[in-house]
Amino acid sequence: MNVDLIGGNDYTWRMKVLFPGSFDPPTNGHLNLIKRASRVFDAVEVVIGDNGEKKNLFTIEERKAFLEEITADIKNVKVGVTNKLIVVYAKEVGAKVMLRGVRALTDFGYEFELAMTNKSLDPEIEIMFMPTDPKYFVVRSSIVNELARMEGRVTGMVPPCVEAALKEKFGYSD
Repeated sequence: MNVDLIGGNDYTWRMKVLFPGSFDPPTNGHLNLIKRASRVFDAVEVVIGDNGEKKNLFTIEERKAFLEEITADIKNVKVGVTNKLIVVYAKEVGAKVMLRGVRALTDFGYEFELAMTNKSLDPEIEIMFMPTDPKYFVVRSSIVNELARMEGRVTGMVPPCVEAALKEKFGYSD
């Protein structure tokens, strides 16, 4: 987007937002936030945090492949992985804004504390909260994993490629 500033200068302005998370697994709620962010920002980088201390259902490579597949048709979305502090990663890739999704007041409390921590680590980073679309209000990766583990139906909660991987992981079919 070109911005004409006072004095006649013409600058190209690119606004990149980071959407960090563990995405274990990516849900339709995540995808909804990514799509909405892609309409607001010039570039969206979905960043998977590679925390070796956290026990994940899917490997970092599997989660990255899921996200690349489900965002392949969104031209301004890129998927990345980091094992660094997200504010360090943001600086490295030139992002000034971080997006966080919130479902409920309890999410907001946690996300607000996390935002304040990141802000104390890098005062230049801005954190934006985007509410979850109401139809994904109860969709949470941990709930999806538990439902799938118990052979519950997760259709509509996750993209088809993730649903198939969950069924394979837990050894069942419809």
